[in-house]
Amino acid sequence: MKKIDHSEFKVSEKIQLKNIKTKFDLNASEDKIKDEMKEIRKDLGDWQDTLYAHGKYSVLICLQGTDTAGKDSLIREVFKDFNSRGVVVHSFKTPSEKELKHDYLWRHYIALPERGKFGVFNRTHYENVLVTRVHPEYILNENIPGINTTSDITEDFWEKRFEQIRDFEQHIAENGTIIFKFFLHLSKEEQRQRLLRRLDKPNKNWKFSPGDLKERKLWDEYQKYYQEAINKTSTHDAPWYIIPADDKDTARYLVAKTLFSELIKYKDVKEPELDPKIKKNIDEYREQLKSEKN
Repeated sequence: MKKIDHSEFKVSEKIQLKNIKTKFDLNASEDKIKDEMKEIRKDLGDWQDTLYAHGKYSVLICLQGTDTAGKDSLIREVFKDFNSRGVVVHSFKTPSEKELKHDYLWRHYIALPERGKFGVFNRTHYENVLVTRVHPEYILNENIPGINTTSDITEDFWEKRFEQIRDFEQHIAENGTIIFKFFLHLSKEEQRQRLLRRLDKPNKNWKFSPGDLKERKLWDEYQKYYQEAINKTSTHDAPWYIIPADDKDTARYLVAKTLFSELIKYKDVKEPELDPKIKKNIDEYREQLKSEKN
């Protein structure tokens, strides 16, 4: 298998999405990729156990991508070997009535992972500068003072929202949340093929919505606003990684590899030392247990 430098997927300068490939050749068979994936997701699960014992950090993983980009299956495969209590997944849909009575970041803030745990946002706070850019009328549902019509939503409004998102991420990073943001970069042709498979396979029909085709017609607009959001919010504390997503197995492996390669840099994350008084008497405790009668 090709040696991976995961930093090549990290956004550290301005990017043009049209110039970034949606395919990546690992130079390995499908079976080899799956075998490597099994090993690395076990390593991730073990690392989360240590993270829990350490108790000072949490990990937030943000997944964005167009419809059919493979977010759900990626979550299932990457975190399969985690303690089920060690990872919490939130799939953010259209805001509820209650959520709309708060600012747009509120529902994301209260869903942040506890120290010692991983949190996965399947679609994220970035929907508020993506879907709402393409459909600015959605902003009116937020009932923001001074925003009465879409003509009130200026470029300054969006710049302020990007600033708020950067501040939000900096705040949680400074308080112990390790942030990863992955954009699953899918080609338009691959999306077409995946939508066709949803129609061709009866057990996948439920995933299809005519609305998918309406949004697909807005592909270029979405790509424009994804690019802008990524360029304006990829920071040291909360970097974006653009993952080629035309092949699902490859995308899953690249995400898992990136996570583990970055997380093991946190050398302070280790199991706490046993209390000296307890450690001193371990042999005694062992003998007590051995001497118990059944």
